[in-house]
Amino acid sequence: MKRTGLLLAAVFALVVPLAAQNPPNANGLMNNTPDVVDRLTHVIDPDAVVYGRTYSEWSAEWQQWATSIPVDNHPLFDNDAPRDCGVGQSGPVWFLGGRFCPNGVPCDLTGIKRSCTIPSTKAIYFPILNYEDSALEEDIAENPGNMDARQIGFMRALTYNGMEPATVSAWVDGIPIRNLKRRFRTESVPFAFTLPQNNIYTAIYGTNFPSGSHFPALDDGYYVMLEPLPPGQHFVHFAGGNGTFALDVTYHLTITK
Repeated sequence: MKRTGLLLAAVFALVVPLAAQNPPNANGLMNNTPDVVDRLTHVIDPDAVVYGRTYSEWSAEWQQWATSIPVDNHPLFDNDAPRDCGVGQSGPVWFLGGRFCPNGVPCDLTGIKRSCTIPSTKAIYFPILNYEDSALEEDIAENPGNMDARQIGFMRALTYNGMEPATVSAWVDGIPIRNLKRRFRTESVPFAFTLPQNNIYTAIYGTNFPSGSHFPALDDGYYVMLEPLPPGQHFVHFAGGNGTFALDVTYHLTITK
């Protein structure tokens, strides 16, 4: 998926031994460093294990969530009217994102404003910019007939190089998140995904993509995990660019008890 409104390292060796030595705290976070959560921004350290998964695994989960929802009620296809950001959300982590743009439809990526209600028990995970690819996309739209393009190594190099020039910024309640470029670059683990009818690939490419389960796919980008936010009003603002591509998103979050 080369342009979707979002721009479309493994840490097991570091995290798993530490996680085995430290039980999770009340939020399910592994206490593997004295600074797991930045208390000013509520950002969870990218080397932490969160509810049993690394950032790399949560990035795969984010993509699985994003591809599983039909376009007609997809919370990231909201150019004409806001959608319910709770669609498709389950488990201890909820996902936010930028904007997907249907093929041939004008789509503003720099003035995105959304309002969401999220329970105070949910952590929040989102990409600032990311680049995803899959064997299915290579086969149907990108490099039909090229078997090499469907290989994980080919797609990993493509997504890695595509994210290299990116610039990223993010704020929580007006406070900037530190060290984004240096510490928050995340390569997903390879993953399978399931497309419904009226799926996002068909909408984005303008070419029919079959529903059903597909493998492999992977993702490279700058992701942030927030611990469950305290009840009340919060703002999450993130922006990024890559060449001529620019994205700017603000979420007004109402966190309920």
